[in-house]
Amino acid sequence: MLDRTEDISIAAESWLAEFERALEHPDSHTLRPLFHPDSFWRDVLALSWNLQTLNGADAILNELPVLAGRTAPSGFKIDVERAPPRRVKRAGTDTIEAIFKFETIQGRGHGIIRLIPDTHDGHTLKAWTLFTALEELKGFEETIGSARPRGQSYSRDFRGPNWLDQREASAAYADRDPTVLVVGGGQAGLSIAARCKQLSIDTLIVDRGSRVGDNWRKRYHALTLHNQVQVNHLPYMPFPPNLPTYIPKDKLANWFESYVDAMELNFWTSTSFERGSYDAANQRWTVVLHCRDGSERIMHPRHVVMATGVSGIANRPDIPTLKHFAGTVLHSSGYHDGEAWKDKNAIVIGTGNSGHDIAQDLYSSGARVTLVQRSSTLITNIEPSAQLAYATYNEGTLEDNDLIAASMPLRLAKKTHQMITEQSKQFDKELLDGLTQVGFKLDYGEDDTGWQFKYLTRGGGYYFNVGCSDLVARQEIALRQFSDIETFVPGGARMKNGEVLEASLIVLATGYKPQEALVRQLFGEEIAARVGPIWGFGDEQELRNMYTRTGQDGLWFIAGSLAQCRINSKFLSLQIKAIEEGLLRRTQA
Repeated sequence: MLDRTEDISIAAESWLAEFERALEHPDSHTLRPLFHPDSFWRDVLALSWNLQTLNGADAILNELPVLAGRTAPSGFKIDVERAPPRRVKRAGTDTIEAIFKFETIQGRGHGIIRLIPDTHDGHTLKAWTLFTALEELKGFEETIGSARPRGQSYSRDFRGPNWLDQREASAAYADRDPTVLVVGGGQAGLSIAARCKQLSIDTLIVDRGSRVGDNWRKRYHALTLHNQVQVNHLPYMPFPPNLPTYIPKDKLANWFESYVDAMELNFWTSTSFERGSYDAANQRWTVVLHCRDGSERIMHPRHVVMATGVSGIANRPDIPTLKHFAGTVLHSSGYHDGEAWKDKNAIVIGTGNSGHDIAQDLYSSGARVTLVQRSSTLITNIEPSAQLAYATYNEGTLEDNDLIAASMPLRLAKKTHQMITEQSKQFDKELLDGLTQVGFKLDYGEDDTGWQFKYLTRGGGYYFNVGCSDLVARQEIALRQFSDIETFVPGGARMKNGEVLEASLIVLATGYKPQEALVRQLFGEEIAARVGPIWGFGDEQELRNMYTRTGQDGLWFIAGSLAQCRINSKFLSLQIKAIEEGLLRRTQA
């Protein structure tokens, strides 16, 4: 085993060498000395063909020999083209971190090993976290770099179809069906379609918007991204260096349009996915699309990827007396800007990001605004607090940082975000105290894990403060609790104390229904039951039914931030390619 050493490169290389030797005849006896008792292993497709996390040396040693026996991992080496081994602090623990590469029977992968001393074994350096991820399939590498398509040669048929002719014919699908149909053309849909394109998988995106990017372009006027540009690149095509730190919605929408053109993605606008059914005998779908010209098109893809976001259907809560209100009622998804409401009274129900942003937009347009809180909400200033979660992306390469982000097991990720939340509370103390004084109900997420885990478990319940919280604390935007409303009346809302909040507009910033509702609507109860819950964490410590095979053959889900979609689209596309090439079963059953 390893002795203590100050040479971190030698320490990492030695561990990998001993790990590879142990895997030649893998069993708990040969592997146990390498793993800290409180260790973690996250594998993404490389050995397990799943996204899975194991906690503790005993769990790892039960599973690793079996999976290694099937996949024959070998060639574990420090990747000299990535960040060199280094000392870092992760989840509050000092550790040696090293990026390595390896191979299996079917593919090539990258991983991260983190070593800490075992105080019960002479401070011997052992694996604290091990991450293994499939990078590419042997024989089915992406068509990029040196493998790029050659296109037309110097010897050309001047009477034959040129590049534009070929692109138009490819996108028309007049004589074929796509292998993969992607429903939704936001960052999730573009990311998975681009990945599939580079794996030579015929893929079509359909989206209801009349232009590529309308899912951002048609949101409310003042919207910008809440995290910084360096985190948000799409696969293969990073943003140009002159983009602003926080990307405005219209600029992002226009970039999506450029991305589709540059990456040569097949994309049908003004096309809605109406319904789908699965033919198990032929392993294909029958889907009905409503097209731009009003016609219906029936297609038979082998895979359907739902890329409609964390939530697809607006949630309009049942408020029985709201029907008495004589003014305008909008869900936040239908709100665009506040110019029409200047000098008028508006009520915004909901205190997440959309509720606050809409309230601030109305206030900036000259409306008199009351923000109504339904439940406690996490508030964090957009700088520096909301950016702490992305600190690693401020240095190093995007590829290394994506690997680091994917490598953290759930329990340690939660610990990290508890630390970030505590730090944020100190940074934001003045603001939070001011909100408390005006009666705003605060929380910091389950077990104080902060906004990131609110997003990962429920898709909302927080606000990145870009000024609205300051307006609330100064009482320039009024605050009321929904529980204090007795009834809605033609002129607004009557409170339990008899006060009437006058309003011409009520905005329901009440979020969206879970994706299960959309699956039920499009595919029926049986398929929805077969898939089960989507998003949030299950027993396997992974997001449920996201980026992986589901209980329904040929039905996939991808959603999340631009970073999540960039990272996980690779893994989803590799699974689809492996299925198409006969390397992987279509379901996890």
